Amino acid sequence: QAVVDFERLSEHAAAFQGHDVGFCCLGTTRAKAGADGFVRVDRDYVTQAAELALAGGCKHFVLQSSRGANQHSHFLYLRVKGEVENLVQAVGFDRCTILRPAVLLCKRQESRPAEWMAQQFLGVVARVFPTAYSVPVETVARAMVASVLQPGKGKVEVLENGAIHKLGKA
Repeated sequence: QAVVDFERLSEHAAAFQGHDVGFCCLGTTRAKAGADGFVRVDRDYVTQAAELALAGGCKHFVLQSSRGANQHSHFLYLRVKGEVENLVQAVGFDRCTILRPAVLLCKRQESRPAEWMAQQFLGVVARVFPTAYSVPVETVARAMVASVLQPGKGKVEVLENGAIHKLGKA
């Protein structure tokens, strides 16, 4: 494990050396970082980390994105997620897996009242429609690992929420 300063990420290139696989779940919120900070973290830091990983020998990059990611979206969150997906693909890994989970079900240390209410509602909905609108973070983590352990389906593979549920239970 290495602690890096993302504002000076290029100074930490050695931390990205010698890894066959890279996993990225980096992200923040607009509320926490402001619009510019959100873009810097969710797009710029992720892209720079991917570039350093490739330069360090990484062959397979696994990126957690978001359901609805689209570089042409009018919503900042979905637009930035779509942009970073395209930027990471353009880095040139032998294999790139992008996971697009729906609402993540998890316990947070910080207070996010609107997200908490959505999780409570979606937790109930998930009992009837388990793969429709949400996914536990543990399932996403298992799917990320499983995606590396099985043969890929092309250079770039995009896993939507239903596929994440399926792979996360395999």
